[in-house]
Amino acid sequence: MLNLFVASAHVRRRVEQACHEHGLQFNHHNVLRILRGVHPEGHPRCDIIERMLDPSPDVTRLIDKLVDRNLVRRSRSPEDRRVTLHTITEEGLALLQDLDPKIRAVQQWFDERVSDRDLQHLSRICEGIYADYDLTR
Repeated sequence: MLNLFVASAHVRRRVEQACHEHGLQFNHHNVLRILRGVHPEGHPRCDIIERMLDPSPDVTRLIDKLVDRNLVRRSRSPEDRRVTLHTITEEGLALLQDLDPKIRAVQQWFDERVSDRDLQHLSRICEGIYADYDLTR
């Protein structure tokens, strides 16, 4: 289990370094990727939290920083004015487009160290570890 933690931390640090070069934290990048996945629609905060790799207890403040940088926009849902939707802006899409090659480079670095056969085994092992975990919490 310790090896899993060490390897995970090492890979994550590489992704965090790429994010940092663009003034982002890992969770900022994660939120932007989530919102890009539903662009041009958006998500309310609770849906973003459900989809995050590492849900933060203070997602509102995290999103506030993205709004301040004009990477995310807030608006009221036309169906329910009590719901605030978050959408990625053109600036957010452009930033992710600039960052994508660096994230792909981390993925390539990882792929060079782990064979395809081992990647399949690793995926199977990881899926077995979190199989009974409710990903939607």
